[in-house]
Amino acid sequence: MSRPLILISNDDGIDSPGLHRLVDCVTPFADVVVAAPDGPCSGKSAAMTVNASIRINEHPDYNGAVMRSVSGTPVDCVKIAMHNILTRRPDLMLSGINHGSNAGNSIVYSGTMGAAMEACMIGIPAIGYSLLSHAIDADFSETLPYIAQITKAVLDKGLPHDVCLNVNFPARCKIEGLKVVRAADSHWTEEYRRYEDPHGRPFYWLTGHIVNEEPDNPDTDLYWLDRNYATVVPARANRNAVDAIGFMKDIL
Repeated sequence: MSRPLILISNDDGIDSPGLHRLVDCVTPFADVVVAAPDGPCSGKSAAMTVNASIRINEHPDYNGAVMRSVSGTPVDCVKIAMHNILTRRPDLMLSGINHGSNAGNSIVYSGTMGAAMEACMIGIPAIGYSLLSHAIDADFSETLPYIAQITKAVLDKGLPHDVCLNVNFPARCKIEGLKVVRAADSHWTEEYRRYEDPHGRPFYWLTGHIVNEEPDNPDTDLYWLDRNYATVVPARANRNAVDAIGFMKDIL
């Protein structure tokens, strides 16, 4: 029997240390093909390229994994891998390890989870992994035993139909354990800082921070991440608000 095949992508790009640590973690028990963006794509969510060409670039194998970069978004990477890179259907798709949080409502904007949800929508079990540190030299060592555990469990047992996993890890600490929870209700302050270029013309740079709207709720990811636990949030790409159908029928 052949070993399981895992497709890996991310939104930080082919050279991301987090991606390489993810490859290191799963190559002992699976064959791996990487199809990652050729540059940073954070915040691209489910964006895909529709009015430009896409190119695939070959890279030297890394730790036994086939390495390809794609001149597109994380979603482009999954789509083009399925049709033009992979020689068989993958058993699992992994995205990450992302440099930065995808907890709370960040899943809506996340290119990491955009790739995972794209795989989920075509029936491939998918997991997005993120570490709450943007540092290029971030320490991923605490995450690796949990990634191996979660990845092996999903390879063995699968996931429910239409469900993928959004997994986040606290940074710069000993991880206390693992909690399966929901995403916290939250929002970003969406601050745009104003600057001027050398010609005196203004430009703006997105800043801000996430605001947890239920900081004392132990059912949520942000609650446990603040307490040095890893969190697993089952998620769906299907965004139908079925519970609002009756209300809309009444008012229309």
